[in-house]
Amino acid sequence: MSGVVFIGDALTATGFRLAGVEVAAHSPDAARDAFAQARKHADLVLLTADYARHIPVGELDDALLSEAPIVAVIPDILSQSPPPNLVGRLRSILGIES
Repeated sequence: MSGVVFIGDALTATGFRLAGVEVAAHSPDAARDAFAQARKHADLVLLTADYARHIPVGELDDALLSEAPIVAVIPDILSQSPPPNLVGRLRSILGIES
């Protein structure tokens, strides 16, 4: 495994590309295939919240809980689609909050 892979919209991808990050998926429809390929060879996979919606929930949950590669859902550059509130979800599951 090596490197970081970003999967998301073209505008956000531009900033990551300038920072030397590998960019995959140019459309939300290609997100699932790009995500599967990135998980095979990357140490870190960054996925915008909008593109994460195109990954089946079970598949995304498994990836987020997996030890390797590290997967993070991030907002896009314009913050149009906020990432899920994982802390709130966990608290709800544990019965700490409703």
